[in-house]
Amino acid sequence: MSIFLYIVKKIIILVIVLLLTLLLTIFLLGSTIDKIMIDNIRLQIINSLSGSLSENQRLNQFDDMSQRQKFIDQQTTLQIKSLGLDEPWYSPKKILNTLSQIITLNLGNSRFFTTYDGSSSVNDLIEEKLPNTILLFTTSSLTVVGVGIIVGSYLAKREGRVTDKFIAGLASLSLSVPPWWFSMIMIVLFSFFLQIFPARSTPTLAPNSPEYVGALLYHMTLPFITVVLIGFASSIYYVKYIVLRVIEEDYIKTLGVIGVPPRKILLKHALKNAGPQLTTMLGIGIISTLGGSILIEEIFDWPGMGNLFYNAIIQNDSPLIIGLVYFFTLLYLITRLILDLTLSVLDPRIRTEDN
Repeated sequence: MSIFLYIVKKIIILVIVLLLTLLLTIFLLGSTIDKIMIDNIRLQIINSLSGSLSENQRLNQFDDMSQRQKFIDQQTTLQIKSLGLDEPWYSPKKILNTLSQIITLNLGNSRFFTTYDGSSSVNDLIEEKLPNTILLFTTSSLTVVGVGIIVGSYLAKREGRVTDKFIAGLASLSLSVPPWWFSMIMIVLFSFFLQIFPARSTPTLAPNSPEYVGALLYHMTLPFITVVLIGFASSIYYVKYIVLRVIEEDYIKTLGVIGVPPRKILLKHALKNAGPQLTTMLGIGIISTLGGSILIEEIFDWPGMGNLFYNAIIQNDSPLIIGLVYFFTLLYLITRLILDLTLSVLDPRIRTEDN
């Protein structure tokens, strides 16, 4: 299978999965989505009545508020019928219009949350919180993988020694300890006992303050260390066994027989051939943080997407919940697509097997 056909196939699968997810969302939250769209229609009509006098002079010529309200109700009813919002959820017209609203994140405003600038738009809230989530979890994932590759490759040559057994124990421990419990222990230790880092990771400064970036990085330190400590041991253990499996291949052993230095074999040949597996580990690590970020961000009060999602659920903020569900799904699928395409470039056999 050519790389072009492989990419097209993966994109088609991504679109199908996304559409199925949105259809399931419409099925489960149909009445909520209808209410959001109707509220948006009514708000747009009201805003049009508040426009410039030259454009809306006729609309503003009402004898009393009852006539104005009657006009708003009539226009709202007309648009509801034109969009098919008065039809059953399975109506093709209604489904297409609802899909269009969700895909474009045209879900109106949050009921309880605003940005630092005072905007309650779902789009603006996501745009404000997304960089913080990427900053924390992308850097921590890259750090975990980097430590895993360096230390794991080193331990691959020392299997069975004390250091290897110690890392294996840490890996088992990190997988058995709940992340939320470990996060709380880190807060108690470093925030209350040692008083090195703040317990809340949300800076008190405004984002437009010159010192905000430095304050944000300082507040990020404790959750960053926590995420790295949770994942580094298992990353090292995983890398070690990937490298060990590659080292056991006949062509690697042949390089040793003909006199190639062990360090060169490890760095130039073993790690290169372990590239697809290591890329998979990096991709899985990043993808897994999309779900785990909700828990970590809420515990540390990090101003990211996960914290926003948690509070939206607690407050039953339907427009924000629907927007975040769609955005998390889209982000997950795009990450998987990038991972699949990267693996297909590193290991062309994947395209052949997938055919």
